[in-house]
Amino acid sequence: MIYLKTEEEIELLRKANLLVSATLAEVAKNIRPGVTTLELDTLAETFIRDHGAIPTFKGFPGSYGADFPSSLCTSVNGCVVHGVPDNRPLEEGDIVSVDCGTRLDGFCGDSAYTFCVGEVKPEIKALLKATKESLYRGIDAAYPGKRIGDIGHAVQSFVEAQGYGVVRELCGHGVGREMHEEPMVPNYGRPGNGKQLKNGMCIAIEPMITLGTYEVALLEDRWSIVTRDGKAAAHFEHSIAIHNGKPDILSSFEEIEKIVGEL
Repeated sequence: MIYLKTEEEIELLRKANLLVSATLAEVAKNIRPGVTTLELDTLAETFIRDHGAIPTFKGFPGSYGADFPSSLCTSVNGCVVHGVPDNRPLEEGDIVSVDCGTRLDGFCGDSAYTFCVGEVKPEIKALLKATKESLYRGIDAAYPGKRIGDIGHAVQSFVEAQGYGVVRELCGHGVGREMHEEPMVPNYGRPGNGKQLKNGMCIAIEPMITLGTYEVALLEDRWSIVTRDGKAAAHFEHSIAIHNGKPDILSSFEEIEKIVGEL
């Protein structure tokens, strides 16, 4: 069942999402060669709790019997999503998707950004730029009266025209009092198909785009999803409200990009 949010609930969601954005900006200040994703995770958890929230990812029950152990998902290079922070130092030329969730005043925030570690290859930076642009194209399709398939089609048609792959097994979702609510929001689809978008719907749109095949595999940690061909993947996510007749972005990349620059 899709739960339409009130004005007050949308503002509480905005508050939770802006805390996610601030957390990602703190992470951005510390991403460099030699830092570990576990160090980034510790920094993020402290920041979230210091601001009166809890990290929604930590302890989240998995489909394969293992609760998620960390506050961030840190997915490096060919890891698409759900990467578990560890002690491997990041290296020059890596990319890392950092996905973060908070629960603040009973509502959830959810956003992700893929960062460059030092200088990366031009084809990798192009993948990141296209993935981020596809996110905004998906958001621009999220008007009342449109359908879920219009969002997916906007993402898919843009990136596939450039030769990239669109991951099928994972998708965006509704967001509210729970981190994952209805409806599911695939990054592929046909215009005019799927559930109709209405004022008050709050969803997380999160393109997961690959340099090669869209086929993925699950690692032994029972969380990390990687590309089958080992090629790089990028992931960007905003939570939005369909609000006053248009898409309203609740999270923000503004502070992040003051630190890392525009792609």
